[in-house]
Order: sequence, then C-alpha cells, then structure tokens
Amino acid sequence: MTAQATSRNSGQYISPARERAMGVFFLIVAAAMWFFFLRTTEPGVMTTFGMTPGGSKVKAPDWVFETALALQVLIFLTAFLGVYQLARGFKQYTNLVLGIVSGFFIFAFLAWGTSGVSLNLAGLLRVMVIRSVPLTLGALSGILCERSGVFNIAIEGMMLTAAFTATLFGSVTHNLWIGLVTGMLSGLLLGGVLAVLAIKYKVNQIIAGTVINIFSTGLTSFLSAKFLQKYQHLNDPGRFPNWDFPGLSQIPFIGPIFFSHNLYVYAMYVLVVVLTVALFYTRWGLRLRSVGEHPKAADTLGIPVNRTRYMAVLLGGLVAGFAGTYFTLGSVGRFDEVLTAGRGFIALAAMIFGNWNPFGAFGAGLLFGFSDSLAGKLTILRVPIHNKFLEMAPYLVTIIVLAGVIGRAQPPAAGGKPYEKE
Repeated sequence: MTAQATSRNSGQYISPARERAMGVFFLIVAAAMWFFFLRTTEPGVMTTFGMTPGGSKVKAPDWVFETALALQVLIFLTAFLGVYQLARGFKQYTNLVLGIVSGFFIFAFLAWGTSGVSLNLAGLLRVMVIRSVPLTLGALSGILCERSGVFNIAIEGMMLTAAFTATLFGSVTHNLWIGLVTGMLSGLLLGGVLAVLAIKYKVNQIIAGTVINIFSTGLTSFLSAKFLQKYQHLNDPGRFPNWDFPGLSQIPFIGPIFFSHNLYVYAMYVLVVVLTVALFYTRWGLRLRSVGEHPKAADTLGIPVNRTRYMAVLLGGLVAGFAGTYFTLGSVGRFDEVLTAGRGFIALAAMIFGNWNPFGAFGAGLLFGFSDSLAGKLTILRVPIHNKFLEMAPYLVTIIVLAGVIGRAQPPAAGGKPYEKE
C-alpha cells in the first residue's frame, strides 16, 4: 500500500493543493507580523511578562526581552515554516504546524501590545483555564449525546437550570455538596426529557432542544425574580474553595496556572481523560459510537440502539448539570437571571471545533477561554481594538473550522436521525 493510500485510510491525508495553500498562508502570517507589529515597533523597547499570577505564593521572575528582537525571531521562524511547507510539506503534521504558527502570531501580538508596559502573562493564562471550564464540560456533554446520534442544543438550558437548582438547595441546606448533587440531577432530568422527546416520540431534535432552552430560561428567570431576589438568604450557597494540588502546584509558572483551583478544574481534567479512554478504547465506547454512525449495523450485531442512546443522553445531561453548577458553586457564589450568558452555545462551538473529541474540545475550550481572558486585558495594552471584536474571535475560528480550512469537521453520520427498528 502506498504512503498516500495509508494516509488516506488513517484520515491524515493532506491534498497537495491544501499543502500549498497552507504554505502561502504561513508566509502571509509572517508578512502580517512584520507589517502590523515589527514595522511599528521602536528598537530597544522592552516587553515585560509577569510570570506569577496575582496572589500566588509560588513566585517566578518576570520575563523581560527586547520586543523587536523577539518579533524578528518569530517572523523568521514563521517564514521558514512557510517555505518548507511549500518546498516539501509537513504532510500529516500540517495541522500541528498551523497551530504552532497561530501560537507565534498570538505571542507576537502580546509582545507588541505589551511593549513598553507590563502584562501578567501567568494571570492571563490562569484566567484562561478558569474560563474554559464550563465550555469544556458543556462540550463533553454534547460529545456524549452526539456521538450516540442525538443532537443536544439544550446544553444552555441544562446548565442554567442546574445553576439555579444548585444555588437554591445549597443555600437552603448550607451544604455545597447537596447543591452540587441536586444541580446535576436537574441536568439529568432535562436530559431525560430530551431523550424521551428525541428517541421515543421522534420529535425534531433541534426543536426539542430549543423548547428546553426556552423553558429553562423562563422558569429560572421567574423563580429568581419571585424568590431569590426577594429572599437573599436563598441566594447565598457559597463557593467551593481552591485547593493546591500537592507537588504540582509548587512548580513555578505552570503550577499556579493549572494546579491551584477548585474541584471543577480538576474534574475537567479527569473527565477529559476518562471520556477519551471510554469512547475510543473500550467496548462501551465502541458501541456508543456505532449507534451514532450506523445504527442499523449496530442493531444487526445485537447492540440495543435506543437504550444506548438513552444512556448517552442521560449521561450528557448529568455532565451538563455539573457544568451548570460551576457558575454558582465554583464561580460567583450566587444566581442571576440568564447567568450562563450563552456559554452552552459556545460549548457546542467548542465541540465542533474539537471535532467531537474530548481533548479537541478541551483545546477549543482553552482557546475560547483565552480570547475571553484577553478581552479583559486589552485596556492595559496599547492596542486600538475594541474588546467586543476580540470576543467574536471564537465564533470566527469556528466558522473557519466549519469551512474546512484546518480539516473537515465530521459529525457522527446518524446524528439527528431517529432510529426505527425494522
């Protein structure tokens, strides 16, 4: 078998036309870094990156470097990658190199924007991790459902209902764990509603999800205005405290960013790994994916299609409920109307961007979280960009992904299609 055929079969084949297009794109990025950043940078100006998040006891020295020199190095490396791509090509590693080039551009932007001033880079990245939590968890909920063939756009409603329920029960019982469990159960309940509508009654899954979102928004807004805003003791559940992971949290720079958080961040790490192993390395995962790709073939082999889909949607609702409790028990410590602010829909974008893969969704969650974190830092940078334009970046990236620029996003073949046993 030829190398090209092997690459095709492994799903890593990159067409020659796309290889050339990527090479040209890398060169355009290098030219853009020169035109927008290096050309307007005065020689001798220094950039300072703070390497210790605010309040952290693990100190690391600031990173100070000459802005123009750093930009020159990044431009040279990007141009070299572009020339190599045109001359020989990176083949199956093209997407990886694209990610590296994108990282070069972001670093160049930060170095240029911070020239002459200081930016707490460690604090920026720590906020990125925090902001990625509900997006990644919501995306994992979507992956569980859609890998089984059921579209779940009700993640927003599940998260919102769970946030309200966790706040109410956590406040009444003065127990964060009871609030967490009841919030997850409310997500499980709405997952069951979606499953019954989509699987048993074969309702259009987009409409079913939309109904759940509208119902959750209306119900939580009404109950919040009626009770939580009037009786403040019902809107004070508290928050889970941060916990330093032994050993890892003491690593300078990296430790405070990734290993000094509350349970939601650590649960996110665990769920990404566990779900990856479960979906792609176990018989359970193979069966779940089979009913989302070819339910008739799965049924022929004795796999109960609808029962498997029920299980997947219920688990997805449970994860979405856990994600929803983060907004109150893991973040602000109280409930406000429409608290989730569309994060469930951004989670769907992260799921698509990650190509229905848990680690891909985690990477997308970090990217979207970085955009959100950076938007709040633009006021200290000398960048004439309104923060609302930066907040659009995740959606623009998703559109680019769906257009196939970094590879075709491939949803499960039977997604959204009810199954009728013949």
